[in-house]
Amino acid sequence: MANSADAAASLTTGALARRLGVSPTTLRSWDRRYGIGPAVRADGRHRRWSPQDVAVLETMCRLTSAGVPPAEAARAARGGGAVDVPEQAPEEPRARSRAAGSLPLGDVRRECRGLARAAVRLDAPAVEELLGSTVAEHGLVVAWHEVMVPTLHAVGRKWASSGDRYVEVEHLLSWHVSSTLRRHTRPAAGSGATAGAGPVVLACVPGEQHTLPLEALNAGLSQLGLPTRMFGAAVPAEALIAAVDRLGPAAVVLWAQARSTASVPLARHVADAEWGVRGARTRPTVLLCGPGWLGHRTPRMLRPTALRDALDTLSDLYARPSPPQPSHRSLSRAPGPA
Repeated sequence: MANSADAAASLTTGALARRLGVSPTTLRSWDRRYGIGPAVRADGRHRRWSPQDVAVLETMCRLTSAGVPPAEAARAARGGGAVDVPEQAPEEPRARSRAAGSLPLGDVRRECRGLARAAVRLDAPAVEELLGSTVAEHGLVVAWHEVMVPTLHAVGRKWASSGDRYVEVEHLLSWHVSSTLRRHTRPAAGSGATAGAGPVVLACVPGEQHTLPLEALNAGLSQLGLPTRMFGAAVPAEALIAAVDRLGPAAVVLWAQARSTASVPLARHVADAEWGVRGARTRPTVLLCGPGWLGHRTPRMLRPTALRDALDTLSDLYARPSPPQPSHRSLSRAPGPA
């Protein structure tokens, strides 16, 4: 009979799935198909995984992530001791773009390692569950900075060093990060403390396709009850100028991932836009976000360095007294970019 210490150390299926970066369904499937299950079941029904069970599953995950077929990985994991990876496993045809090995994560949260394992395994249900539970437990900002971003960067480094491999991992992870961020975006009603103030316009500069940081900021602003207008990737300059003209935003956030896409003339044009009656003109606050702006001279524009910094900056902006929002007819454009 297991003692109280063993019972306390055991894990439920859900807790173990989050730790390993697999879905609970995967654990149940491995138990049913390959006999990789708990040695003892509480009340004869509910699975409780002991440290010994966890060690077997960690070996199973490591081998399958390295490209070993599940049946062979299960036999090796059950054998205990040193595990011999079959020589033919790493030589699987590369046309299948099988992601081998682990991601270069360094010192990160446990949730980050679980997410990386799930992404490498292309276990979409586990990726979705891990992202959702991380946001629910730690909040959006911590989930973004300490789990989503490190894992995305690790996938990017692995992709860059492995030729065309890991592309599928990056696409799957990015898709589910985006889905999670959008599920946690609640459009503001535009009342209360924000009444009379224009929205925050969020846009990638022309030619820029990286939207995830803006999606994280959009979600964070929505949770603060601040109004936003999200325009997404590669917004043409004319379209961005037209949107600023029509909306009279309190702030405009421009994202540039690369120096080649960061357009200082466009940023200056947006910063010079003004509206309202003569003598009481209003201009938007412009935030330049992303590494593409590094090295550019951009006076009068703000340069937040992280999601929390941007959220704090924009929250402070809306906390200030705001002039009445002008009608569309009172808007006037500044001269076009050089």
